[in-house]
Amino acid sequence: MKILLTFAFSIAVVLGHAQVNSKLQAQLNQQADALESQLIEWRRHFHQYPELSNREVKTSAFIVEHLKRLGLEVTYPVAKTGIVALLKGGKPGPVVALRADMDGLPITERNNLPFLSKEKASFGGQETGVMHACGHDGHMAILMTVAEVLVKNKNDLRGTVKFIFQPAEEGVPPEEAPAGAELMVREGVLEDPKVDVIFGLHIQSLIPSGQLSYRPEGLMAAVDGLNIKVMGLGAHGATPWDSVDPIVVSSQIVAGLQTIVSRQTELTRGAAVITVGSIHSGNRGNIIPEEAIMQGTIRTFDPNMQRSIHNRIRNTATKIAESAGAKAEVGIQVMYPVTYNDPLLTEQMAPSLLRTAGSDRVKVIAPVTMAEDFSFFQQKVPGFFFFLGAYPADQKLPKPPTHHTADFMIDEKALLTGVKSLVNLTFDYMYAKK
Repeated sequence: MKILLTFAFSIAVVLGHAQVNSKLQAQLNQQADALESQLIEWRRHFHQYPELSNREVKTSAFIVEHLKRLGLEVTYPVAKTGIVALLKGGKPGPVVALRADMDGLPITERNNLPFLSKEKASFGGQETGVMHACGHDGHMAILMTVAEVLVKNKNDLRGTVKFIFQPAEEGVPPEEAPAGAELMVREGVLEDPKVDVIFGLHIQSLIPSGQLSYRPEGLMAAVDGLNIKVMGLGAHGATPWDSVDPIVVSSQIVAGLQTIVSRQTELTRGAAVITVGSIHSGNRGNIIPEEAIMQGTIRTFDPNMQRSIHNRIRNTATKIAESAGAKAEVGIQVMYPVTYNDPLLTEQMAPSLLRTAGSDRVKVIAPVTMAEDFSFFQQKVPGFFFFLGAYPADQKLPKPPTHHTADFMIDEKALLTGVKSLVNLTFDYMYAKK
């Protein structure tokens, strides 16, 4: 890691001409600092009033009003509830895209906050609470603040900024696909004007507050959905020999799937995960049902390994079922590709993070097996995605505030670092181009 950070500093020297002058840098920092209270107020508004994927109607209206007030060229709706806004700088240059995601999750919040979410929605046919349990509320507030800072410095921009507020990052039911970044790309969000580069960040509640973490190449895993339907033969629970028990067969399949990772996959090439998170079968203790349905997730970093694991899952499930006299139908939904940071772009932009947070708060990290549909943008244009640490250490929480849980919590003081990082990345990239 020390070698990588030293290299990043050498890049900063090479790109010394690419950075803004000290007077403009001080101005940018002062303007961002002055907006911190507004930044936090916006984040709290979004947190209190979250909306699920593809239903971010009130959220979008709030953002559109702000962007129009800034005088930006706003296009809405894009990809159902998404927003795109353009800021043309005072001088010609590249087109830099900045992205924030907008959707909440079907989780009932358990925190004790004055801006606690009390929103309800229907999800999967059931009423549920809705919560920003992954930091998207912070992402939106950060990008709104970045837009305000960049508008104030429009004449110093050497190019165009495209602000992308994206819906449905958390995914949608199959009948609503494609959605989110994939649909935005299909609808031409990276065209007219054509985007040269895209930057994005994600709040991470388990990383120290204000720390910026990144890596070149694969940062986050590819993700695929897994559905397995096991069809057996029902019977009375007292006479299991009259049945082909789909619950027992499903249990054997779950165990068999784990050997794909532990015994059939060359893990030195990259991490892989197969998780079965849901099994549904039967409705009474003394009835052996006719079928069982399993749902899960697959995580990989290597495309060849991904294809191999898909084939092995199909083979394992169908053969185990067949050996018991049952039948298994395997469905694999290819979802998000690897979140891949362009290596040259990452080397070029690492000094911007170092200048934002300081060398002691910028870390090169190992890949993580979570996933992000920012990867669809990166498939089309060079992209750089990184983590903004927001662990609320001073709140002395009884347990870590894990993402996608009812106890999710962030340190709002970290948000300002997120604003400054995106501002610096934008200016530095533009000033590096001749």
